[in-house]
Amino acid sequence: MEKEQLEHRLQFNRRRFLKGLGFGIGGMALGSLLIPDLFSSADKETMPLGLPHFAPKAKRIIYLFQNGAPSQLDLFDYKPLLNKMQGEDLPASIRNGQRLTGMTANQTKFPLAGSFFQFGQYGQARAWVSELMPYTARAVDDLCFVKSMWTEAINHDPALTFMQTGAQQGNRPSMGAWLSYGLGSENQNLPAFCVLLSKGKGNGQGVYSKLWSNGFLDSIHQGVQFSNGENPVLYLSDPEGMDRASRRKMLDELAALNTASYKEFGDPEISTKIQQYEMAYRMQTAVPEITDLSKEPEDIIKLYGPECLVPGTFAANCLLARKLSESGVRFVQLYHQGWDGHSNLPREIKGQCKDADQASAALVQDLKQRGLLDETLVIWGGEFGRTNYCQGLLKPDNYGRDHHPRCFTIWMAGGGIKPGVYGETDDFGYNIVKDPVHVHDFHATVLHLMGLDHEKLTFKHQGRRYRLTDVAGKVVDGLIA
Repeated sequence: MEKEQLEHRLQFNRRRFLKGLGFGIGGMALGSLLIPDLFSSADKETMPLGLPHFAPKAKRIIYLFQNGAPSQLDLFDYKPLLNKMQGEDLPASIRNGQRLTGMTANQTKFPLAGSFFQFGQYGQARAWVSELMPYTARAVDDLCFVKSMWTEAINHDPALTFMQTGAQQGNRPSMGAWLSYGLGSENQNLPAFCVLLSKGKGNGQGVYSKLWSNGFLDSIHQGVQFSNGENPVLYLSDPEGMDRASRRKMLDELAALNTASYKEFGDPEISTKIQQYEMAYRMQTAVPEITDLSKEPEDIIKLYGPECLVPGTFAANCLLARKLSESGVRFVQLYHQGWDGHSNLPREIKGQCKDADQASAALVQDLKQRGLLDETLVIWGGEFGRTNYCQGLLKPDNYGRDHHPRCFTIWMAGGGIKPGVYGETDDFGYNIVKDPVHVHDFHATVLHLMGLDHEKLTFKHQGRRYRLTDVAGKVVDGLIA
Protein backbone atom coordinates (compact mmCIF):
# COMPACT_ATOMS: atom_id res chain seq x y z
CA MET A 1 0.00 0.00 0.00
CA GLU A 2 2.80 2.41 0.94
CA LYS A 3 4.59 1.55 -2.32
CA GLU A 4 1.48 2.37 -4.38
CA GLN A 5 1.02 5.71 -2.59
CA LEU A 6 4.67 6.60 -3.22
CA GLU A 7 4.37 5.77 -6.94
CA HIS A 8 1.17 7.82 -7.13
CA ARG A 9 2.89 10.82 -5.57
CA LEU A 10 5.85 10.47 -7.93
CA GLN A 11 3.55 10.30 -10.96
CA PHE A 12 1.56 13.28 -9.71
CA ASN A 13 4.69 15.37 -9.15
CA ARG A 14 6.12 14.39 -12.54
CA ARG A 15 2.84 15.25 -14.26
CA ARG A 16 2.68 18.62 -12.54
CA PHE A 17 6.31 19.28 -13.36
CA LEU A 18 5.91 18.57 -17.06
CA LYS A 19 2.70 20.58 -17.24
CA GLY A 20 4.32 23.57 -15.55
CA LEU A 21 7.38 23.26 -17.76
CA GLY A 22 5.19 23.37 -20.86
CA PHE A 23 3.43 26.50 -19.68
CA GLY A 24 6.77 28.08 -18.79
CA ILE A 25 8.36 27.42 -22.19
CA GLY A 26 5.19 28.53 -23.94
CA GLY A 27 5.11 31.73 -21.89
CA MET A 28 8.75 32.46 -22.74
CA ALA A 29 8.06 31.91 -26.43
CA LEU A 30 5.02 34.18 -26.35
CA GLY A 31 6.96 36.81 -24.43
CA SER A 32 9.77 36.77 -26.97
CA LEU A 33 7.25 37.32 -29.76
CA LEU A 34 5.48 40.18 -28.01
CA ILE A 35 8.74 41.75 -26.73
CA PRO A 36 11.59 40.88 -29.15
CA ASP A 37 14.35 42.13 -26.84
CA LEU A 38 12.87 40.51 -23.72
CA PHE A 39 16.00 38.45 -23.03
CA SER A 40 18.60 40.81 -24.45
CA SER A 41 19.48 42.79 -21.31
CA ALA A 42 22.97 44.26 -21.59
CA ASP A 43 23.53 43.69 -17.89
CA LYS A 44 22.72 40.07 -17.04
CA GLU A 45 22.40 40.91 -13.34
CA THR A 46 19.33 43.07 -13.96
CA MET A 47 15.81 41.85 -14.60
CA PRO A 48 14.88 41.10 -18.24
CA LEU A 49 14.16 44.18 -20.30
CA GLY A 50 10.67 44.74 -21.63
CA LEU A 51 8.95 43.80 -18.39
CA PRO A 52 8.16 46.01 -15.38
CA HIS A 53 9.62 45.00 -12.02
CA PHE A 54 6.15 45.09 -10.46
CA ALA A 55 2.59 45.97 -11.43
CA PRO A 56 2.64 49.51 -12.92
CA LYS A 57 0.11 52.23 -12.24
CA ALA A 58 0.89 53.97 -15.54
CA LYS A 59 1.68 52.64 -19.01
CA ARG A 60 2.73 55.85 -20.72
CA ILE A 61 3.99 59.36 -19.95
CA ILE A 62 3.37 62.74 -21.57
CA TYR A 63 5.80 65.34 -20.21
CA LEU A 64 4.80 68.96 -20.93
CA PHE A 65 8.13 70.60 -20.19
CA GLN A 66 7.94 74.39 -19.79
CA ASN A 67 11.43 75.41 -20.82
CA GLY A 68 12.84 78.53 -19.15
CA ALA A 69 11.23 78.05 -15.71
CA PRO A 70 7.69 79.38 -15.12
CA SER A 71 7.26 81.65 -12.11
CA GLN A 72 5.55 79.56 -9.45
CA LEU A 73 4.83 82.76 -7.51
CA ASP A 74 2.68 84.08 -10.36
CA LEU A 75 0.96 80.80 -11.18
CA PHE A 76 0.47 78.37 -8.29
CA ASP A 77 2.34 79.31 -5.09
CA TYR A 78 0.23 82.14 -3.67
CA LYS A 79 2.18 84.37 -1.25
CA PRO A 80 0.17 87.44 -0.13
CA LEU A 81 2.99 88.45 2.23
CA LEU A 82 5.05 89.49 -0.79
CA ASN A 83 2.37 91.98 -1.81
CA LYS A 84 2.20 93.35 1.74
CA MET A 85 6.00 93.77 1.82
CA GLN A 86 6.26 94.99 -1.80
CA GLY A 87 9.62 96.69 -2.35
CA GLU A 88 11.07 95.78 1.06
CA ASP A 89 14.39 93.98 1.13
CA LEU A 90 14.42 90.18 1.39
CA PRO A 91 15.36 89.41 5.03
CA ALA A 92 18.85 87.95 5.36
CA SER A 93 17.43 85.28 7.68
CA ILE A 94 15.26 84.00 4.84
CA ARG A 95 17.92 84.04 2.17
CA ASN A 96 20.41 82.53 4.64
CA GLY A 97 23.39 83.14 2.36
CA GLN A 98 22.07 80.87 -0.40
CA ARG A 99 23.76 80.92 -3.76
CA LEU A 100 22.66 83.52 -6.36
CA THR A 101 23.22 83.71 -10.09
CA GLY A 102 25.70 86.13 -11.60
CA MET A 103 22.74 88.24 -12.75
CA THR A 104 21.70 89.29 -9.24
CA ALA A 105 24.69 88.44 -7.03
CA ASN A 106 25.96 92.03 -7.27
CA GLN A 107 22.65 93.67 -6.35
CA THR A 108 22.87 95.68 -3.14
CA LYS A 109 19.16 95.11 -2.47
CA PHE A 110 16.70 92.34 -3.17
CA PRO A 111 13.28 94.06 -3.28
CA LEU A 112 10.38 91.69 -2.72
CA ALA A 113 7.94 91.55 -5.63
CA GLY A 114 4.39 90.38 -5.09
CA SER A 115 2.45 89.00 -8.03
CA PHE A 116 0.36 91.42 -10.09
CA PHE A 117 -2.18 88.67 -10.66
CA GLN A 118 -5.17 87.57 -8.62
CA PHE A 119 -5.38 84.08 -7.13
CA GLY A 120 -8.34 81.91 -6.23
CA GLN A 121 -8.85 78.52 -4.58
CA TYR A 122 -10.34 75.68 -6.60
CA GLY A 123 -11.40 72.07 -6.28
CA GLN A 124 -11.69 69.80 -3.30
CA ALA A 125 -8.11 70.51 -2.24
CA ARG A 126 -8.73 74.27 -2.42
CA ALA A 127 -5.59 74.62 -4.51
CA TRP A 128 -4.43 78.16 -5.30
CA VAL A 129 -4.31 78.98 -9.02
CA SER A 130 -3.60 82.32 -10.70
CA GLU A 131 -6.08 84.11 -12.93
CA LEU A 132 -3.55 83.46 -15.71
CA MET A 133 -4.55 79.79 -15.69
CA PRO A 134 -8.39 79.64 -15.87
CA TYR A 135 -8.52 76.32 -17.74
CA THR A 136 -6.06 74.69 -15.35
CA ALA A 137 -8.15 75.98 -12.44
CA ARG A 138 -11.15 74.03 -13.73
CA ALA A 139 -9.11 70.82 -13.89
CA VAL A 140 -7.55 70.96 -10.40
CA ASP A 141 -9.44 67.95 -9.05
CA ASP A 142 -7.44 65.80 -11.48
CA LEU A 143 -4.10 67.45 -10.69
CA CYS A 144 -1.46 67.08 -8.01
CA PHE A 145 0.47 70.31 -7.39
CA VAL A 146 3.95 69.56 -6.07
CA LYS A 147 5.04 72.86 -4.51
CA SER A 148 8.24 71.55 -2.96
CA MET A 149 10.41 70.57 -5.92
CA TRP A 150 14.08 71.57 -5.63
CA THR A 151 17.37 71.18 -7.47
CA GLU A 152 21.03 72.11 -6.99
CA ALA A 153 21.40 73.54 -10.49
CA ILE A 154 21.02 77.33 -10.71
CA ASN A 155 21.50 77.94 -14.45
CA HIS A 156 19.35 76.78 -17.34
CA ASP A 157 21.55 74.30 -19.16
CA PRO A 158 22.59 72.17 -16.16
CA ALA A 159 19.13 72.43 -14.58
CA LEU A 160 17.35 71.46 -17.78
CA THR A 161 19.79 68.61 -18.39
CA PHE A 162 19.35 67.46 -14.79
CA MET A 163 15.56 67.33 -15.04
CA GLN A 164 15.74 65.33 -18.26
CA THR A 165 18.67 62.98 -17.60
CA GLY A 166 19.33 62.90 -13.84
CA ALA A 167 22.77 64.49 -14.33
CA GLN A 168 23.87 68.09 -14.82
CA GLN A 169 26.41 67.07 -17.47
CA GLY A 170 25.54 65.86 -20.93
CA ASN A 171 25.96 62.46 -22.60
CA ARG A 172 23.59 60.65 -20.24
CA PRO A 173 20.41 58.85 -21.30
CA SER A 174 17.26 60.93 -20.94
CA MET A 175 14.22 59.78 -18.99
CA GLY A 176 12.47 58.70 -22.18
CA ALA A 177 15.51 56.69 -23.28
CA TRP A 178 15.60 54.90 -19.91
CA LEU A 179 11.93 53.99 -20.25
CA SER A 180 12.44 52.77 -23.81
CA TYR A 181 15.38 50.67 -22.60
CA GLY A 182 13.48 49.27 -19.62
CA LEU A 183 10.02 48.73 -21.09
CA GLY A 184 10.30 48.86 -24.86
CA SER A 185 7.48 50.00 -27.13
CA GLU A 186 3.80 49.09 -27.11
CA ASN A 187 3.52 49.75 -30.85
CA GLN A 188 6.12 48.23 -33.15
CA ASN A 189 5.22 50.75 -35.87
CA LEU A 190 6.15 53.77 -33.74
CA PRO A 191 9.15 54.70 -31.59
CA ALA A 192 8.92 54.24 -27.84
CA PHE A 193 10.13 57.85 -27.33
CA CYS A 194 8.93 60.87 -29.35
CA VAL A 195 9.86 64.56 -29.00
CA LEU A 196 7.79 67.63 -29.97
CA LEU A 197 9.00 71.26 -29.87
CA SER A 198 7.13 74.57 -29.69
CA LYS A 199 8.13 78.14 -28.98
CA GLY A 200 6.09 80.76 -27.16
CA LYS A 201 6.11 84.53 -27.30
CA GLY A 202 8.39 85.08 -24.32
CA ASN A 203 12.14 85.08 -23.83
CA GLY A 204 13.30 81.63 -24.90
CA GLN A 205 15.98 79.24 -23.78
CA GLY A 206 17.26 76.75 -26.30
CA VAL A 207 16.66 73.03 -26.30
CA TYR A 208 19.21 70.60 -27.63
CA SER A 209 19.23 67.04 -28.90
CA LYS A 210 21.28 65.94 -25.89
CA LEU A 211 18.07 66.31 -23.86
CA TRP A 212 16.50 63.37 -25.69
CA SER A 213 19.75 61.49 -26.20
CA ASN A 214 20.23 57.77 -25.65
CA GLY A 215 23.60 58.54 -24.03
CA PHE A 216 25.46 55.25 -23.59
CA LEU A 217 22.35 53.14 -24.28
CA ASP A 218 21.79 51.65 -27.73
CA SER A 219 20.80 54.37 -30.19
CA ILE A 220 17.44 52.69 -30.79
CA HIS A 221 16.39 54.31 -27.49
CA GLN A 222 17.02 57.94 -28.49
CA GLY A 223 14.02 60.23 -28.87
CA VAL A 224 12.63 60.71 -32.38
CA GLN A 225 11.97 64.40 -33.01
CA PHE A 226 8.84 65.36 -34.94
CA SER A 227 8.97 68.59 -36.94
CA ASN A 228 6.11 70.91 -37.92
CA GLY A 229 6.88 70.84 -41.63
CA GLU A 230 5.45 68.73 -44.44
CA ASN A 231 7.57 65.80 -43.31
CA PRO A 232 7.02 65.33 -39.55
CA VAL A 233 9.99 62.95 -39.34
CA LEU A 234 12.85 64.03 -41.59
CA TYR A 235 14.24 61.62 -44.20
CA LEU A 236 11.44 59.13 -43.58
CA SER A 237 9.93 59.30 -47.08
CA ASP A 238 11.28 57.23 -49.95
CA PRO A 239 13.28 59.02 -52.67
CA GLU A 240 11.35 59.95 -55.80
CA GLY A 241 10.98 56.97 -58.09
CA MET A 242 11.30 54.29 -55.41
CA ASP A 243 8.21 52.21 -54.72
CA ARG A 244 7.36 50.20 -51.62
CA ALA A 245 8.52 46.90 -53.08
CA SER A 246 11.89 48.33 -54.08
CA ARG A 247 12.37 49.80 -50.61
CA ARG A 248 11.56 46.40 -49.04
CA LYS A 249 14.06 44.61 -51.29
CA MET A 250 16.75 47.20 -50.54
CA LEU A 251 16.24 46.89 -46.77
CA ASP A 252 16.41 43.08 -46.98
CA GLU A 253 19.72 43.25 -48.84
CA LEU A 254 21.06 45.88 -46.44
CA ALA A 255 20.00 43.79 -43.44
CA ALA A 256 21.87 40.80 -44.85
CA LEU A 257 25.04 42.88 -45.22
CA ASN A 258 24.68 44.33 -41.73
CA THR A 259 24.03 40.89 -40.26
CA ALA A 260 27.23 39.60 -41.85
CA SER A 261 29.12 42.58 -40.41
CA TYR A 262 27.61 41.96 -36.99
CA LYS A 263 28.72 38.31 -37.04
CA GLU A 264 32.24 39.40 -37.94
CA PHE A 265 32.67 42.38 -35.59
CA GLY A 266 30.01 41.90 -32.90
CA ASP A 267 29.28 45.62 -32.65
CA PRO A 268 25.78 46.00 -31.10
CA GLU A 269 25.26 49.27 -32.99
CA ILE A 270 25.15 47.27 -36.23
CA SER A 271 22.18 45.35 -34.87
CA THR A 272 20.64 48.65 -33.78
CA LYS A 273 20.96 49.99 -37.33
CA ILE A 274 18.96 47.06 -38.66
CA GLN A 275 16.22 47.77 -36.11
CA GLN A 276 16.20 51.48 -36.98
CA TYR A 277 15.85 50.82 -40.71
CA GLU A 278 12.96 48.46 -40.05
CA MET A 279 11.31 50.97 -37.70
CA ALA A 280 11.61 53.71 -40.32
CA TYR A 281 10.01 51.41 -42.90
CA ARG A 282 7.03 50.74 -40.64
CA MET A 283 6.77 54.41 -39.66
CA GLN A 284 6.31 55.39 -43.30
CA THR A 285 2.74 54.14 -43.01
CA ALA A 286 2.00 54.99 -39.37
CA VAL A 287 3.38 58.55 -39.09
CA PRO A 288 1.38 60.34 -41.86
CA GLU A 289 -1.87 58.98 -40.45
CA ILE A 290 -1.14 59.80 -36.81
CA THR A 291 0.12 63.34 -37.53
CA ASP A 292 -2.97 64.29 -39.54
CA LEU A 293 -4.98 66.40 -37.09
CA SER A 294 -7.51 67.62 -39.66
CA LYS A 295 -9.79 64.64 -39.06
CA GLU A 296 -10.27 65.40 -35.36
CA PRO A 297 -13.94 66.09 -34.48
CA GLU A 298 -15.15 69.64 -33.85
CA ASP A 299 -15.57 69.15 -30.11
CA ILE A 300 -11.90 68.15 -29.77
CA ILE A 301 -10.77 71.20 -31.78
CA LYS A 302 -12.87 73.39 -29.50
CA LEU A 303 -11.43 71.68 -26.42
CA TYR A 304 -7.79 72.35 -27.35
CA GLY A 305 -8.46 75.69 -29.04
CA PRO A 306 -8.13 76.77 -32.70
CA GLU A 307 -4.32 76.82 -32.53
CA CYS A 308 -4.32 73.03 -32.32
CA LEU A 309 -4.70 73.02 -36.11
CA VAL A 310 -1.58 75.17 -36.55
CA PRO A 311 1.44 72.83 -36.82
CA GLY A 312 4.21 73.50 -34.32
CA THR A 313 2.09 75.26 -31.71
CA PHE A 314 1.90 73.98 -28.16
CA ALA A 315 -1.79 73.18 -28.65
CA ALA A 316 -1.11 71.16 -31.80
CA ASN A 317 1.66 69.27 -30.01
CA CYS A 318 -0.61 68.49 -27.05
CA LEU A 319 -3.20 67.01 -29.40
CA LEU A 320 -0.51 65.09 -31.28
CA ALA A 321 0.87 63.86 -27.94
CA ARG A 322 -2.53 62.41 -27.09
CA LYS A 323 -2.67 60.62 -30.45
CA LEU A 324 0.86 59.24 -30.07
CA SER A 325 0.22 58.12 -26.51
CA GLU A 326 -3.11 56.59 -27.47
CA SER A 327 -1.27 54.64 -30.18
CA GLY A 328 1.15 53.16 -27.65
CA VAL A 329 4.14 55.52 -27.63
CA ARG A 330 5.70 54.98 -24.23
CA PHE A 331 7.08 58.48 -23.61
CA VAL A 332 6.07 61.71 -25.39
CA GLN A 333 8.21 64.71 -24.49
CA LEU A 334 7.02 68.25 -25.29
CA TYR A 335 9.32 71.26 -24.90
CA HIS A 336 7.63 74.66 -24.86
CA GLN A 337 10.13 77.52 -24.88
CA GLY A 338 9.70 81.09 -23.66
CA TRP A 339 9.31 81.11 -19.84
CA ASP A 340 12.58 82.91 -18.98
CA GLY A 341 11.12 85.90 -17.11
CA HIS A 342 14.14 87.97 -16.06
CA SER A 343 12.41 91.20 -17.07
CA ASN A 344 8.97 92.26 -18.30
CA LEU A 345 7.62 89.16 -16.59
CA PRO A 346 3.99 90.33 -16.18
CA ARG A 347 3.66 90.96 -19.91
CA GLU A 348 5.55 87.90 -21.13
CA ILE A 349 3.92 85.41 -18.78
CA LYS A 350 0.46 86.37 -20.06
CA GLY A 351 1.44 85.26 -23.55
CA GLN A 352 2.99 82.04 -22.31
CA CYS A 353 -0.07 81.14 -20.26
CA LYS A 354 -2.31 81.86 -23.22
CA ASP A 355 -0.28 79.37 -25.21
CA ALA A 356 -0.08 76.67 -22.55
CA ASP A 357 -3.10 76.86 -20.24
CA GLN A 358 -6.00 75.70 -22.39
CA ALA A 359 -4.14 72.98 -24.24
CA SER A 360 -2.57 71.52 -21.07
CA ALA A 361 -5.92 71.27 -19.32
CA ALA A 362 -7.53 69.97 -22.53
CA LEU A 363 -5.02 67.14 -22.73
CA VAL A 364 -5.95 65.98 -19.23
CA GLN A 365 -9.66 66.23 -19.99
CA ASP A 366 -9.28 64.51 -23.37
CA LEU A 367 -7.39 61.59 -21.84
CA LYS A 368 -9.95 61.34 -19.06
CA GLN A 369 -12.98 61.24 -21.35
CA ARG A 370 -11.29 58.53 -23.42
CA GLY A 371 -10.60 56.42 -20.33
CA LEU A 372 -6.84 56.86 -20.78
CA LEU A 373 -5.93 59.18 -17.90
CA ASP A 374 -5.66 56.41 -15.31
CA GLU A 375 -2.93 54.74 -17.37
CA THR A 376 -1.23 57.90 -18.65
CA LEU A 377 0.95 60.08 -16.43
CA VAL A 378 0.92 63.76 -17.45
CA ILE A 379 3.66 66.03 -16.06
CA TRP A 380 3.79 69.85 -16.35
CA GLY A 381 6.68 72.02 -15.16
CA GLY A 382 10.10 73.57 -15.76
CA GLU A 383 13.71 73.19 -14.62
CA PHE A 384 13.60 75.39 -11.50
CA GLY A 385 11.60 78.26 -10.00
CA ARG A 386 11.75 82.06 -9.84
CA THR A 387 12.88 84.37 -7.07
CA ASN A 388 10.52 86.26 -4.77
CA TYR A 389 12.64 89.39 -5.25
CA CYS A 390 13.01 91.51 -8.35
CA GLN A 391 15.97 91.17 -10.65
CA GLY A 392 17.14 94.73 -11.32
CA LEU A 393 14.95 97.73 -10.63
CA LEU A 394 11.46 97.09 -9.26
CA LYS A 395 8.93 99.37 -10.97
CA PRO A 396 5.28 100.05 -10.10
CA ASP A 397 4.19 98.44 -13.35
CA ASN A 398 6.90 95.86 -13.95
CA TYR A 399 9.26 93.33 -12.39
CA GLY A 400 11.48 90.42 -13.32
CA ARG A 401 12.51 87.32 -11.41
CA ASP A 402 15.85 85.49 -11.40
CA HIS A 403 16.45 81.73 -11.23
CA HIS A 404 15.52 80.03 -7.97
CA PRO A 405 16.47 76.35 -7.48
CA ARG A 406 15.45 76.10 -3.82
CA CYS A 407 11.75 75.59 -4.52
CA PHE A 408 9.42 75.42 -7.50
CA THR A 409 6.07 73.96 -8.50
CA ILE A 410 5.11 71.29 -11.00
CA TRP A 411 1.84 69.45 -11.46
CA MET A 412 1.08 65.86 -12.38
CA ALA A 413 -2.11 64.05 -13.32
CA GLY A 414 -3.32 60.52 -13.96
CA GLY A 415 -1.11 57.44 -13.94
CA GLY A 416 -1.49 56.63 -10.25
CA ILE A 417 -0.94 60.16 -8.94
CA LYS A 418 -2.96 61.31 -5.92
CA PRO A 419 -4.75 64.61 -6.74
CA GLY A 420 -4.30 67.51 -4.33
CA VAL A 421 -1.43 69.64 -3.06
CA TYR A 422 1.88 68.19 -1.90
CA GLY A 423 4.63 70.12 -0.12
CA GLU A 424 4.77 73.64 1.20
CA THR A 425 7.06 76.67 1.06
CA ASP A 426 7.52 79.44 3.62
CA ASP A 427 5.48 82.66 3.61
CA PHE A 428 8.13 84.28 1.40
CA GLY A 429 8.05 81.47 -1.17
CA TYR A 430 11.81 81.13 -0.77
CA ASN A 431 12.41 77.90 1.20
CA ILE A 432 10.64 74.56 1.53
CA VAL A 433 9.12 73.95 4.95
CA LYS A 434 7.30 70.66 4.30
CA ASP A 435 7.86 67.51 2.19
CA PRO A 436 10.77 68.45 -0.11
CA VAL A 437 10.99 66.58 -3.42
CA HIS A 438 14.43 66.50 -5.04
CA VAL A 439 14.84 65.86 -8.76
CA HIS A 440 16.16 62.35 -8.01
CA ASP A 441 13.06 61.69 -5.87
CA PHE A 442 10.88 62.88 -8.73
CA HIS A 443 12.59 60.50 -11.16
CA ALA A 444 12.38 57.59 -8.71
CA THR A 445 8.65 58.20 -8.27
CA VAL A 446 7.97 58.46 -12.00
CA LEU A 447 9.80 55.18 -12.66
CA HIS A 448 7.90 53.57 -9.77
CA LEU A 449 4.57 54.58 -11.33
CA MET A 450 5.71 52.87 -14.53
CA GLY A 451 6.44 49.68 -12.59
CA LEU A 452 10.22 50.15 -12.47
CA ASP A 453 12.50 50.05 -9.44
CA HIS A 454 14.90 52.95 -9.98
CA GLU A 455 17.69 51.04 -8.21
CA LYS A 456 17.31 48.02 -10.50
CA LEU A 457 16.98 49.82 -13.84
CA THR A 458 20.72 50.00 -14.52
CA PHE A 459 23.19 49.84 -17.38
CA LYS A 460 26.82 48.87 -17.03
CA HIS A 461 29.08 51.34 -18.84
CA GLN A 462 32.85 51.68 -18.52
CA GLY A 463 32.90 49.47 -15.45
CA ARG A 464 30.15 51.25 -13.55
CA ARG A 465 26.41 50.62 -13.28
CA TYR A 466 24.50 53.79 -14.13
CA ARG A 467 20.87 54.63 -13.46
CA LEU A 468 18.56 57.61 -13.96
CA THR A 469 18.71 58.51 -10.26
CA ASP A 470 22.51 58.17 -10.03
CA VAL A 471 23.17 57.02 -6.41
CA ALA A 472 20.26 58.85 -4.76
CA GLY A 473 16.50 59.24 -4.93
CA LYS A 474 13.58 57.82 -3.03
CA VAL A 475 10.01 57.12 -4.07
CA VAL A 476 7.64 59.77 -2.69
CA ASP A 477 4.77 57.65 -1.40
CA GLY A 478 2.69 60.74 -0.59
CA LEU A 479 2.29 61.43 -4.31
CA ILE A 480 0.92 57.98 -5.15
CA ALA A 481 -2.78 57.16 -5.01
